[in-house]
Amino acid sequence: MSELDRRQFLGLLATAAASTALPWSDAMAADTGLALGIATAFSWEGLIEEARRLARQAYRPAFQANAGVLEQIDWEAHGKIRFKPEDALFSGGPGQYPVAFFHPGRFFQSPVQMYRLDSFSDTTQDQFIAREILYDKRHFDMPADSPAQRLGAETGYAGFRIQESRSGDQSRLDWQHNDWAAFLGASYFRAIGDEYQYGISARGIAIDTVVKNTPEEFPAFTRFYFDPPQEGSDTMTVYALLDGPSIAGAYRFAMTREAGVVMDIEANLFLRRDVGRFGIAPATSMYWFSKKDKAFQIDWRPEVHDSDGLALWTGGNEHIWRPLIASREMINVSAFADNNPRGFGLMQRERHFDEYLDAVHYERRPSLWIEPLEGWGEGSVQLVELLTEEELYDNVIAMWVPHEKAKAGNSYRLRYRLHWRADEPFKTNLARCVATRIGRGGEPGKRPPGVHKFVVEFKGSELAQLAAGIRPEAVLTAPGGRISNVMTEAVPDGVPGHWRAFFDLAAQDTVEIRLFLKAGAQTLTETWLYQFHPA
Repeated sequence: MSELDRRQFLGLLATAAASTALPWSDAMAADTGLALGIATAFSWEGLIEEARRLARQAYRPAFQANAGVLEQIDWEAHGKIRFKPEDALFSGGPGQYPVAFFHPGRFFQSPVQMYRLDSFSDTTQDQFIAREILYDKRHFDMPADSPAQRLGAETGYAGFRIQESRSGDQSRLDWQHNDWAAFLGASYFRAIGDEYQYGISARGIAIDTVVKNTPEEFPAFTRFYFDPPQEGSDTMTVYALLDGPSIAGAYRFAMTREAGVVMDIEANLFLRRDVGRFGIAPATSMYWFSKKDKAFQIDWRPEVHDSDGLALWTGGNEHIWRPLIASREMINVSAFADNNPRGFGLMQRERHFDEYLDAVHYERRPSLWIEPLEGWGEGSVQLVELLTEEELYDNVIAMWVPHEKAKAGNSYRLRYRLHWRADEPFKTNLARCVATRIGRGGEPGKRPPGVHKFVVEFKGSELAQLAAGIRPEAVLTAPGGRISNVMTEAVPDGVPGHWRAFFDLAAQDTVEIRLFLKAGAQTLTETWLYQFHPA
């Protein structure tokens, strides 16, 4: 700081916008060989104001000067380019989480600006100096014939990943390559769960997902600012600027590395134009099939999915489980109306290798639970299930959509928490749905056409505590369908609290089925929902 008058700089911070340039020479990061650009004033409030100003202006997409070269960096070539671990940001700090950067390529061409922050201990607000981390291909290991060798300093980075602390216990993890959070592509990001696996992704925002005659929009994080983590802290704070044709926004991520990962997010959003479906805190996952809807000989594995259901904890304190559905003929969009929901998430409940038999270990994929930290008012959790015939692409989206129309000029301040864990973070005594099975209705030798038999299994403490001789009652509704042969029984596997409900369903059109078990006035299970489409 000897090159600046400290008092003068603090005065500038009070009035400067987030992008105001200050006189500061190029420098090197203290703990790495990364080159840093000219210093600028940065504050969280300044970033919010910049997003507000952007939303009042016409959208200008980021310009990539080297698009022709990047187009030559396909998946294979991109996979051979690795950021050098020793050059990671914060790589030298004790107990800190190093930040490595992704190289751009054919599928990630937009340059994303990265900034290191340095703060002052005597300020009372989030006020920093920010210096851009300049792109240099020498920070990457790459083949001599890689197209990336022809790129210059103006190229920029595509995204980043946060690595495990290099001073922690590395008995299980390779600190040079293992990371626990990554941001790459548009506003996508993800984190590992308890089992050290990636799977489901999140997005900053979802704009016009499955809106008739309107293409989906993918706003992008165009800048990231990294606050150096404090020694001994397991939390890292990252700020981001979002920009897109319909929206601009400022995000603050406080990411904590626990058994899984917890992210506290504040988003300040400003709409440039009307949005048909405004998806807040969207989660994006892959569901190809499970045993209940696996097509004959489609694949050798029993199940293939990153998530198997949508869990809801409503503002009315109801716990709901909606199994995901394989969509091969139509797009499914379901809306679950609510007022101030307690939370929702796409979960991976099946946690045994035998369910998948795959070396990629789908049973270890994290679940993602979204917890509002302030009231979200009226709206709906909306679930979109897209067509798929492969496991390569995410085809499931869950998000909160406010009841109020998203109009140009609207602004939103949102606070929520993301839990990347194997299981839901809030336990109840209600028995959970552990299986959904579907087959031909009727009985052996008496199979009426157009009738399907459902078997829904529940397991948990409330069912385990039933007195001897008490049989739970199935509370079942299916408007538009005809229900018959309803019964419940204990699953004959010797496991206490493991029960199942049977029923037959005849329907000619789509039916929304609702089921839970009770004993007298006591609810014993979460509510199982299912959207059935007759063939």
